[in-house]
Amino acid sequence: MSVLPARGRVLLLLAGAMSACAGGATGQAGASSEPLRATAGEGSPWRAVIDPFPVVSEAGTPYEFPFLGGFNVPRPQLVDLDGDGDLDLVVQERNDALLFFERREGGYAFAPDLGPRVPVGEWYRFVDVDGDGDPDLLAESPYSYVRLYRNEGAGGFRLLADTLRDDRGGAIFSDRQNIPNAADIDCDGNLDLFIGRLEGTITRYEATGRIGATVAPFRHVEDRFQGIEIVAEFGNPLFQAPGDTAPTTGPSLHGANTMALADADGDGDVDLFWGDFFEPGLLLIENAGTCERPDLTGTPVPFPPDDPVATSGYNAPTFGDADGDGDPDLVMGVLGGAYDANRTAADNLYFLEQLDGRFELRTTRLIGQVDIGSESIPTLVDWEGDGDLDLLLANKIDPTDVGTSRIYLFENETGAGGTSYAARGPVAVEGAYHNAPAFGDLDGDGDLDIVLGTWRPELEILWNRGTRAEPRYEAEPTPRLTLTRGANAAPALGDLDGDGDLDLIVGEASGTLNHYRNDGSRSEPDFTLVSDTYLDVDVGRRAAPVLVDIDGDGDLDLVVGTESDGLVLFRNEGDARGADFREVPWPFPRGLPQYAAPALGDVDGDGTLELVVGGGGGGVLYFEHAGAGQAP
Repeated sequence: MSVLPARGRVLLLLAGAMSACAGGATGQAGASSEPLRATAGEGSPWRAVIDPFPVVSEAGTPYEFPFLGGFNVPRPQLVDLDGDGDLDLVVQERNDALLFFERREGGYAFAPDLGPRVPVGEWYRFVDVDGDGDPDLLAESPYSYVRLYRNEGAGGFRLLADTLRDDRGGAIFSDRQNIPNAADIDCDGNLDLFIGRLEGTITRYEATGRIGATVAPFRHVEDRFQGIEIVAEFGNPLFQAPGDTAPTTGPSLHGANTMALADADGDGDVDLFWGDFFEPGLLLIENAGTCERPDLTGTPVPFPPDDPVATSGYNAPTFGDADGDGDPDLVMGVLGGAYDANRTAADNLYFLEQLDGRFELRTTRLIGQVDIGSESIPTLVDWEGDGDLDLLLANKIDPTDVGTSRIYLFENETGAGGTSYAARGPVAVEGAYHNAPAFGDLDGDGDLDIVLGTWRPELEILWNRGTRAEPRYEAEPTPRLTLTRGANAAPALGDLDGDGDLDLIVGEASGTLNHYRNDGSRSEPDFTLVSDTYLDVDVGRRAAPVLVDIDGDGDLDLVVGTESDGLVLFRNEGDARGADFREVPWPFPRGLPQYAAPALGDVDGDGTLELVVGGGGGGVLYFEHAGAGQAP
């Protein structure tokens, strides 16, 4: 299935900044969305753009949505949100945030205003609750309850119930790590609500009447629906992922789960599909009865029966006619379970097309975007010395080799046709987990050396023994610098005292900064620790600094990424001969992902600074500067 590009389509931060789609629902009551709104901030010069210019993969295939930010735990659903008769795609990657993709001409286009901007907690389900033919919305109400929004038409969703209740007035509880579902399982006109339990069983509730302007209470029917109990025998070959060398026997386990209710075989009744933390595949419990008399007492079998999928586990399925050929297909998100979630940190949104009753895997990346795994750290630097900024992107753990982290190169191929980038694969740098590089000419030979941080409490220097165009890196036998406390070293290089050599600012896991002054020379660095609590900065967790002249006054300022609080600016109130950093408010984009890691540079050659941000999803967010010729 093709996915349509949408060149130059701008997503304003008010529409969600590829993150929190929240607030503004028509008639919404009782749900404050203010903490969820992603905004640019007053006077912000940046706006988020998903596809500002072409970016192609190593195979030369264009990414349709290059700067979407990456997926780690995509929770998909196929649903017709615009009432045009085909199925759109909704993906939840972060709490309280839905991403909407409208189906157009056989592919998808990013459409942030297609669905409701309301709080959804840890999970969501679009279901026609009131039987009027359009999708309503069930979602998690903090913590572990069930919220209902009614579709009022014209894109408006009204909060109908902050917490669904049973016929005795009790709040219905749904473990927040599980994704429930709802359908009229017995065709009696009343909606049935199914909640998976960590014990591997399913609790069933049934609405006691029609849901309309008010919500009828739900009657508790049973805690062991149809006697179902999902048990994964950890280590049993039936449940092993490819390449798994675990023992062939093991304990029976239950876990966090997802479920889908769909008539995948077209026989007129609803079957049950189950994804479990301890199940690398997807389980089918076929309905052997009828619509009026369902029978789901059979043995769960891996799905598809002829060629079962196997991932890292905890799979979230949704069925629907995605390709418009009249039969249901399968889109499946891989949330990552007991079979090494690092392996599926990038390949985790599956599309299986149904052809003549068989489900065939078409792609593991249904939404094409730059994604190198998780916790990406970007760097903008002229890698090969041709005068433009290339993008290097480091990850936490590489999905293709979970024994290490890698740094990937996206080469700037800007020419007469405009800006473009091309993936060139990983660069030849030996590191560890959580690679965090800082590039600079440390020995004065005209090429780029690397100060490399990792998850360890130390910094390595990698000398370029090749050339600028063809680098070859060699590490010193022992680490040059060891942090006095903390780990997850994230370095930034810059001349802070005007003596012509590069000094170091190093962030760490605790959220503090270290300052190392270079007491050597342009050709032989000698880093001396000035402070391991520099400026008394504490940004919470995972400080990721970058040194850049953000205000255009000729000296280096300090921008620091954080685990959960976006970006912080420490403006240089000194000058190029002596830095004096002071924290100041700055209109950075809000609603950034966890583990936000910034890089700034003039990517498109217009004389202004663009902002790129890595994060937990393993991809990149790109923020275009809106005012040419103006400093941010």
